[in-house]
Amino acid sequence: MAGDVLLWVAAFGGTVCIVLVVFAYAFDITLIMFRTGSMAPAIPAGSVAVVQRIPASDVHVGDVVTVDRVDELPVTHRVRAVAPGAMADERTLTLRGDANEQDDPFPYEVASVRRVIVAIPGAAVVVVAFGNPFVLGGVTLAAALLVGWAFWPREPARRRDRDDGARDAGDGAVLAGVHEADAVARDVGAHDEGRT
Repeated sequence: MAGDVLLWVAAFGGTVCIVLVVFAYAFDITLIMFRTGSMAPAIPAGSVAVVQRIPASDVHVGDVVTVDRVDELPVTHRVRAVAPGAMADERTLTLRGDANEQDDPFPYEVASVRRVIVAIPGAAVVVVAFGNPFVLGGVTLAAALLVGWAFWPREPARRRDRDDGARDAGDGAVLAGVHEADAVARDVGAHDEGRT
């Protein structure tokens, strides 16, 4: 019973993972981790954010966006100003971290950005842990054991019931035989007494 529940939970988890992967691919959604506190208190260090790539024309003041930089790590800050870019589909963004007193030193020329949909404080520890080979190995081993257990051949319930019935019938036959032998022995004893 408990094993069946565990199997259903694992199947549900696997289905959710598949749906999330398809959803992320279809809607260009990824995860980013925050290593610094420049967006605190809204997004503290150690948070994980779900982000979606959008065209620069869809960016508005107040959005929290991730901007890719050449030869540097991306930066994720709040949009303070949006101005037209060199091309029709580009925008020039002025950004600032919520914890910073000044805007970023230079504006960013972008054709697209990744907008933060939701941030989960403290989730970076979990994401980093799943990158550990030992954790991944343990999860893989546990999943393999669960699948092996689920598909391990079992004795069908109908056969078990039939075997139990046959065993009960056999026990009854043995008991009947013992009673019959007992009755015969008493009968023989009675005849012997009659002769003497």
